[in-house]
Parts: sequence; structure tokens; C-alpha cells
Amino acid sequence: MRYAIATGRAERDPCPDLRGALPPLRHDNFASITEPANVAELLRAMDAFSGTFVVKSALLLAPMLFVRPGELRKALWADIDLDKAEWRYFVTKTKTEHSVPLASQAVAILKDLHALTGHAANVFPGRDPQKPMSEAAINAALRRMGYDTKTEITGHGFRAMARTILHEELHQKPEVIEHQLAHKVPDSLGTAYNRTKFMKERKAMMQLWADYLDKLKAGAEVIPLHGSAA
Repeated sequence: MRYAIATGRAERDPCPDLRGALPPLRHDNFASITEPANVAELLRAMDAFSGTFVVKSALLLAPMLFVRPGELRKALWADIDLDKAEWRYFVTKTKTEHSVPLASQAVAILKDLHALTGHAANVFPGRDPQKPMSEAAINAALRRMGYDTKTEITGHGFRAMARTILHEELHQKPEVIEHQLAHKVPDSLGTAYNRTKFMKERKAMMQLWADYLDKLKAGAEVIPLHGSAA
């Protein structure tokens, strides 16, 4: 605009008038791994991780549950029903209740962890047992495993991993995936979000996803289930 004024193309710079009128640019493209072969390598590296049992448990659950990193580390035992295989909690970002069906693999990890931390409120306590583990714990673990959290994979990147592979490889319905990601998905009635929407499909999808990850980790050639829950 200064150039326009200097060359007689404009009389004034209107940009200051727009300051604060537009929402800030968001940077939501977190580093992620979405190629199945590379995901398999990551899963095997996670299995071999030698950190604390609490951090390793969170690390193993992160791709399986693909919730936001802050929601995972702040998980409370009071919100988890291992008998019903369900985790319900309040999503502060969207101001909604959310439900995460727990695959049998997730239940097994949580049962082992419950023996260690079940006496406390936090599922993943930090050095201070009254507080959850550090928000940097997952990314620090990934870096210890040799991954660059800026360009390869970050704790938040497990969400993009699940979204991409569930749709492209396992052919799950986009709306079912989006509900499981706790995104606001308008329905035909205009309702922004319903934690119980597609629960039957979501339970089946979460078990399918956990089984798929196990097969990837084992090195098996996973053939997409065309038409499954699609």
C-alpha cells in the first residue's frame, strides 16, 4: 500500500482500519505420519520405548485413542469405566461432552496402569502425583525415539494419522471419524455435536483401528476392508 501511495495509485493505506477485524491465522497442521509402513515403524519404536511406565502407557494409547494431547494427559480415573470400556469427559475446546469407546487393547493397557496409579485421581500422574504428567512428556518421548516433533510426528499428529488412515485405508465414514475426533459436526437438525451419535459405529471403528495398528506393528500386510462400516 505504501508503494501504491508513492506511485499515485492510492491516497491512503486502509490496512490499519482492518486491524482486529479478521481472525488470526491458525497453524493447525501438526506433523504427522500417515503412510502405513512408516506408522508400523513408529509403533515398533514405541513398543521398545524404555521410559517410565506411565509415559509409555500414554505413548501407546495416544495413537489408539487419537484424542487431543491435553485431554489424554489430564485423563481422570473417575471418567473411565473399564467394565463398559468407555471413557467420558468434557472437551474444554468445544465445550461438549465426549465419549471414547475403548478397544480391548486400550482396556488392557489401562488395567495394567490402574494397578500403579489407580489410587490417585490422575490416570497419568506427573512427578507431583496430584498433577497430571507434563504436557511435553509425549513429545519428549517421541524425540528420545529419534523422531523430529516439528517435521515428522507430534503428539497432536496422531489425530491426523487416524483421520487419514481410517478414511483412506479402512474406508470408515467421514462423519463417524469426525464425531470420534470430537469435532463439531452439524447434522440435519442443525445440532452441532452429539456425544452419543454413531456410538455403535464408533465402537466398531475403534476396535477395528486398534486391531489394524496391532497388525501393522506385527509387520503383517494389512489389506483394507473395503466397504467395512462405510
